[in-house]
Amino acid sequence: MQVTKPPSLAATARRAQIVEAAIETIADLGYGQASFARIAERAGLSSTRLISYHFQGKNELIAQVVAEVHREIGAFMSERVRAESTAGGAIRAYIAGNVEFIATHRARMRALYEIFVNHRGEDGARSHDAATDLSTLSHLEEILRWGQREGEFRAFEPRVVAMSIQRSVDGLPFLLEADPDVDTALYAAELVTVFDLATRSGR
Repeated sequence: MQVTKPPSLAATARRAQIVEAAIETIADLGYGQASFARIAERAGLSSTRLISYHFQGKNELIAQVVAEVHREIGAFMSERVRAESTAGGAIRAYIAGNVEFIATHRARMRALYEIFVNHRGEDGARSHDAATDLSTLSHLEEILRWGQREGEFRAFEPRVVAMSIQRSVDGLPFLLEADPDVDTALYAAELVTVFDLATRSGR
């Protein structure tokens, strides 16, 4: 049995450095201009071979970029949602927290936007879409079912409402591309109101 050694601290740090440089390059120049040469320059690397040493190709690097930004969003959201004692509070925290992250991490969200619009997998299909990630939808569905069990929410199909919430949140980066001056606080407040009205039990 072959034992795979974990990457060294230096290798882990180098990978993180390259991922960060890729995020910044994609956000500043666009996906199409984010070559290994430009990423290496941004990272202060002497050669693109240092990128190829740590990543098998652009697809792997892009996948790591997406994973890193999603990890950051998850960490940002987890504390906010878990602090809530009601399902309604958790949904409000989920919506407001996502909008806050998007509004305060413009470069990271622009990089995700560029990847979503331009990156294609080996089959030619878009390969990174948070709203079709069943783990994300399942988390929202769990909160919605919690609210239904407690009588806080009316009867509805949780998958449909979860998808509606996720799509509404995921649409903000696209809106910011067209109108960077959107009032994101108002956007969050309106979404919270819409889904409060859509889910409340009316008891």
